[in-house]
Amino acid sequence: MDTILKYFTLTDKQKQQFEQIGNLYPEWNAKINVISRKDIDNLWGNHILHSLAIAKFINPVTGTTFLDMGTGGGFPGIPLAIMWPECKLHLIDRIGKKIKVAQDIAQQIGLDNVTFQHGDIGECRNTYDFVVSRAVMRLDELLPLIKKNVSRTSRNAYPNGLICLKGGDLSSELHGIKNPVIEEPLNRYFDEPFFETKKLIYVQI
Repeated sequence: MDTILKYFTLTDKQKQQFEQIGNLYPEWNAKINVISRKDIDNLWGNHILHSLAIAKFINPVTGTTFLDMGTGGGFPGIPLAIMWPECKLHLIDRIGKKIKVAQDIAQQIGLDNVTFQHGDIGECRNTYDFVVSRAVMRLDELLPLIKKNVSRTSRNAYPNGLICLKGGDLSSELHGIKNPVIEEPLNRYFDEPFFETKKLIYVQI
């Protein structure tokens, strides 16, 4: 929890919810491999704080909608839903058991601004202000899949689009993208060594 409080000011309810997920994910991980077994000890920094990098990039207006594509066990969607109680997040993943974990955790901590879908992105027909994802696939492959899910009416400081959390050299992925792109190194936001090679990519759609 100290890792989060170092960078964010939280309400008492948010503190309680983050504490709860800090306990619930290891419990679930012992049953279902939601996070790599060797990485569960790094839950706070490598998963929860990493997800919250998106909250450093954008401060959404009330009612903003997000689609978390390929959420797995709920990252970045659940940490963002805690951080943004006035926004709506829809979490989708093809692996049913992972969606069930995310759903159970959201229910246990009292998150009422999230919905869930077990399925492929092609099965999601609704539109949202932003699509978010965390190391799901190459950007040049992801972009054509989610364009249909981005609303054409913007209401935030950044126009609607895709916000991805990625790592390493992304030049080949970004090479063919014609849309406006912002590439943010996460070590601008966070001091921990994990973030030295991590980036946030915003693509306007």
